[in-house]
Parts: sequence; C-alpha cells; structure tokens
Amino acid sequence: MAKDPQTPLDEELERAEQDAEPQQEPLAGQLDEADASELAVDDEAAVDAEAMADPEADVLAAKVEELEQALSDAKDQALREAAEAQNVRRRAEQDIDKARKFALEKFVKELLPVVDSLEKALESMGEDASEVHREGVSMTLKLQLDTLGKFGVEAIEPQGEPFDPQYHEAMAMVPNPDIEPNSVIDVMQKGYLLNGRLVRPAMVVVSQAANGG
Repeated sequence: MAKDPQTPLDEELERAEQDAEPQQEPLAGQLDEADASELAVDDEAAVDAEAMADPEADVLAAKVEELEQALSDAKDQALREAAEAQNVRRRAEQDIDKARKFALEKFVKELLPVVDSLEKALESMGEDASEVHREGVSMTLKLQLDTLGKFGVEAIEPQGEPFDPQYHEAMAMVPNPDIEPNSVIDVMQKGYLLNGRLVRPAMVVVSQAANGG
C-alpha cells in the first residue's frame, strides 16, 4: 500500500518529535581522552617552564656556593691574621720581659768583683782586726748582696754537690778516695745567676777516683 504523501502539518509534527528526542551523550572513553589530551598539554607547558627556569636556578646555586666559599676563606684568613697578631704580641712581651730581666746583666758582672773583694777582706781579717772594722765590712757585704738579690741575683755555692758543667768551671781535679768522684770538694769563687740565667760559673775543685783504685 503506498504511503500517503505527508502534508505540511505532518512534516511539522515529525520535526517536533525529533527535537524532543534526548541528544546522545559522549562516551566515558571519549571524555577521558579529551581530559588526557588537555593534561598532556598542561604537562608539556610545565616541562617547558621548568626547562626555562633551570638555567637561572643553576646560576643562582653556583653564585651561592661561590659566596659561601668566599666567606669561608675570609674567616680562615681572619683567624690566621688574629693568630699571627697574637704570636707577634706574645713575642714582643717575651722580648720586653727578657730585656727587663737581663738589662742589668752587664752591671751585675761589674759588681761581682766588689762582692768578691768584700768576702775576701772579711775572711782575711785576723784576730787583731777590731770588731767595729769586721762588722763594718760584714754589713757592707750584706747590703751589697741584698741589693743584688732584689734584682734577681743569686749565688751558686756547690760545695759537696755533683759537678755540673752548665754552672761550674773545674779549676782542678784532685784524687780523693773518701769522696764520691766528680764531686765539688772546694769552691774557689762563687758563681751567680741573674733571674735563672748564668752570669758567672762557680770556679771549683773536683774530686776524682784515686789512682790504682
């Protein structure tokens, strides 16, 4: 049976029905592919941005490292200079201290013969010497020794001690079986120290072993 031709009214109704039908929604897979494409574009943009930022970051990091090394070198240099300044100051203080302690060395050497003379004068006084004379020489000698002592001068009297070549000068060697060999048995002239430094060695006689044992 032949289809009746559509009238204008039928065509209008058919178009209204088609418009009323729900539109087909895109599939889930299609949505994922679109999102993935968009994300891929975003990732590529981020990578490009990071690649553009990396050279600047490297330059900054290198600059920071350079500054840190320069600071470390400056600190080391400052410490070395401070240590050197302290050493110079310490050496200067030691030199001043030595100069103060030993500035009188030459003067002390000149005074020692005076002390020797007073000691010999006191020893040589006989019975005929007056007590006043003896006391006067004794007091003068004591005053002289006390004055030297105030400036760090001390006598070396090694009678009966082992011979020490650093402080003693052997004037003679005498065999003596009753005394330990290499001992000081007589002091011919006292020695002196100035603040621990030898000014004059003691002149001594030293014992030695008797011949034939």
